[in-house]
Amino acid sequence: MQKYDVAAYIWPSYTGDEMRTRMFWPEGMGEWETVRDAKPKYEGHQWPRLPLLGFQNEADASVMEQQIKLATDHGVNVFIYDWYWYDRRPFLENCLNDGFLKAKNNKDMKFYLMWANHNANHLWNRWLSSSECGSTIIWEGGINRQDFEDMAIRLVDKYFHYDNYYKIDGKPVFMIYEVQTFINGMGGIENAAEAIKWFKELVVSKGYPGVHMQYCVRGDKTVDLMGLGEEAMASYDETVQQLGADSCSHYQYGQMTNVQDDYENVLVRIKEEYDKIDAEYKTTYFPHVSCGWDNNPRYIEFRPKIMRNSTPENFEKGLRLAKEYVDSHDLPAPLITINAWNEWTENSVLLPCDQYGYGFLEAVKRVFIKE
Repeated sequence: MQKYDVAAYIWPSYTGDEMRTRMFWPEGMGEWETVRDAKPKYEGHQWPRLPLLGFQNEADASVMEQQIKLATDHGVNVFIYDWYWYDRRPFLENCLNDGFLKAKNNKDMKFYLMWANHNANHLWNRWLSSSECGSTIIWEGGINRQDFEDMAIRLVDKYFHYDNYYKIDGKPVFMIYEVQTFINGMGGIENAAEAIKWFKELVVSKGYPGVHMQYCVRGDKTVDLMGLGEEAMASYDETVQQLGADSCSHYQYGQMTNVQDDYENVLVRIKEEYDKIDAEYKTTYFPHVSCGWDNNPRYIEFRPKIMRNSTPENFEKGLRLAKEYVDSHDLPAPLITINAWNEWTENSVLLPCDQYGYGFLEAVKRVFIKE
């Protein structure tokens, strides 16, 4: 039995998904179109970086059977699915529903959901500049109380009952990505806290001992509790405490520190962030590791924010740092989050590629299986 819960985020766009995605990826193969067409922005730029396994449709159960075995053989035993709810209905859900959950070996792998409740603009439209991408909101990430209740009832009934849904102390884990957006949609912190209280009661009424509420830390920022700007601010930790937090983690190193640097320099600051969290947070923190960062494939113009030397060897150092954090803390679960299983257009990928082969997966295996 593996001692650690090594959880990789999954960006569920590498499918021929519903028609709503065709505005970004008209050929029907999801963001593989962006990966395929990526070009280097300067001499020595590592793009294109291509998948060794090909442009697989991850909403295909046979594909996910292969990926589940690949993951578990190398020590990745939990998938965290980015999960979306726009216009009162789910979005990009068939990667989970038709791929993972229909895979014959899915019981070998745990999974849970992170509600990626950010606004959707034209970020995924690779024909636009940065300024054009952010100028129009297509779908709002913030939702009102009725929409939240409809969403919550559906996700509890549809997913929490699976034996391999990841639980801590018997409680299904559910993560919220943007705390500020959630509060804004609810109309303030008091309404948001009341909605979470209702959600917890709903989960108990369905026969579970509760829900483990996890929140994503997005930088060391204060949170606007009422949508009023400077008039009502609180720290992140104070805010998620009001929202009934059981734990928190990060999605990307870029939310912890400046990643426009060498990976080894970034790790020095990540250790400092771990120490800061220890000193300041009441909320349980599960450590995070990122494979890298470079989202240039999504943009026409060059984006200088690149984490250099994002190699399997340096990534392994990040894994060991996170492992040391788990070993030195009395946590309710031995959980480590990783960005990511397949964030190809952000250069943060565990899956085998033409540049590093199986290097990132082998790093996970060395740290969490061989030792």
